[in-house]
Amino acid sequence: MREFFKFLFASMLGFFLSIAIVFVICFVVIVAAISSIDDDKTVAVGSNSVLYLNLDQAITERTPKNPFGNIPIVGGDEKDGIGLQDLLKSIKKAKTDDNIKCIYLNVSSPNAGFATMREVRNALIDFKKSHKKIISYSEVYTQGAYYIASAADKIYLNPEGALEFKGFSSELTFFKGTLEKVGVEMQVIRVGNYKSAVEPFILDKMSDYNRKQVTAYVGGLYNTFLTDIAQTRSIQKDSLYSIADNYKIREPKDALNYKMVDALKYKDEILEELKSISGKTKKQNITSVSINDYAKNNSSSGSSKNKIAIVYANGEIIGGEGSDSQIGSERISRAIRKARLDDDVKAIVIRVNSPGGSALASDVIWREIVLTKKEKPVIASFGDVAASGGYYIGCAADSIFVQPNTITGSIGVFGLIPNFQNLMTNKLGITFDGVKTGKYADIMATNRPMTEGERFIIQNELNRIYSGFVSRVADGRKKSKAYIDSIGGGHVWIGTDAVQIGLADKIGSFNDAINAAAKKAKVKDFKVVEYPDVIDPLKSFLDQGTDRIKTYYAKQELGENYLLYNQVKKVMASSGIQARMPFEAVIK
Repeated sequence: MREFFKFLFASMLGFFLSIAIVFVICFVVIVAAISSIDDDKTVAVGSNSVLYLNLDQAITERTPKNPFGNIPIVGGDEKDGIGLQDLLKSIKKAKTDDNIKCIYLNVSSPNAGFATMREVRNALIDFKKSHKKIISYSEVYTQGAYYIASAADKIYLNPEGALEFKGFSSELTFFKGTLEKVGVEMQVIRVGNYKSAVEPFILDKMSDYNRKQVTAYVGGLYNTFLTDIAQTRSIQKDSLYSIADNYKIREPKDALNYKMVDALKYKDEILEELKSISGKTKKQNITSVSINDYAKNNSSSGSSKNKIAIVYANGEIIGGEGSDSQIGSERISRAIRKARLDDDVKAIVIRVNSPGGSALASDVIWREIVLTKKEKPVIASFGDVAASGGYYIGCAADSIFVQPNTITGSIGVFGLIPNFQNLMTNKLGITFDGVKTGKYADIMATNRPMTEGERFIIQNELNRIYSGFVSRVADGRKKSKAYIDSIGGGHVWIGTDAVQIGLADKIGSFNDAINAAAKKAKVKDFKVVEYPDVIDPLKSFLDQGTDRIKTYYAKQELGENYLLYNQVKKVMASSGIQARMPFEAVIK
């Protein structure tokens, strides 16, 4: 009888759990359907409106379509977010929109890289040619926030707020000591002295080569940062350097004294000024529209038969399908091929924002670029980072556009093979035994150290892949292999240097690349189409629901340390030869 009730209760529990799961799925589908309908609606813009520009949200390559954004865990981090092109088009439209009187810029800590921020900043500077005002207000400005805000006509800071202006720093985390404590040896094979992605696992500090390139590229980013601010704020660049170097902005009044801001004001005072600009009385409410809603009115991309295709290559490069935040070689190469075979597509812009990844997957995408270039123009536009594999997939383009603060180059490859023998045998008491039919049947085994013969084989394979990488760059850039090798070796460059040494052609924006593609294709009237298709949010939820939940709880528990955890996880999970950025570039 006891067994009967046990099975009965187990069956009942299973039944109710199944009902609960079905209910959750149905609820999610309904929410998705309702949200997708709402997302398609255009927004009416009243006369004398203020365009509210919230730039603390994620600025991604494409506007995320996530109907689950308001659902905890399920929605992940995509509740807010706007694609760069949608943002730029909206600012450009507002410039000539008679209903828009001014822009109210709110930014404290932007979620974007410096090249992306520069694109937005330049769009705001162009907006000011309309003689419409841009008012920026924040209680706190980080350095990135101030970089964008410095394009505004007026910068206001809360009287009790803070403005961060201290110079740039980049810190790397090294795991060698931890690995030694747990008994794990990282066996490294690489080509290129600057290919330092492996260093955190074999050293306890930066190598001289890595320190040299980090110093150069951080200095280059900082130079662009100071130069741009000096131009719009009419402050000498040397003065800005001195302000940061001596940490002179310690309280709000310092920011005012050094003319970094125009006034110290509270929010209510800002609202009164916005009312005045937009022609409202003190008793009237401000008519405003958010940039996210305003962008919904820009869905039309023209009616011309001629098309310029944008192929978005965003994220880590892997084999297979990938996702909207990963560059899957199958998905991206298929998108390029589809655009190539469409006779209405006159040119292609490959938009790259990637630190690299699988060398093989990079080569698969590169091949499609080469085939396409034989039939129609291909222009590459590099975003915040297009390094290693990210550079690989763009190097064959007819021309390459970068921002001065784009991070690129890093032509090199590496392999990491962990040896867990000490951990397993000496720490945990686990041993291994087996048979094999060939001397190298278990090559790259992780339960023992590599033999010299195995290391020789793998090193030769890396040398072959690196030689191919250099050859592809040399062919694409019309340079000698010897020259590309001299600037390769894993060396990271910023955009301005990349143009000088021939790894890129022009300093230019995303839109500059699109216009260059149209010009090369000899078309004046065109519409922009985007590839690949955005993955259906419901399908993404069903395919990645478990991963979303894991990520959500990992971030909740680890906080800022999640970045370190994710970095180690990526490296440990990497298979095959990698063409990857030497490190996670985090500027503080």
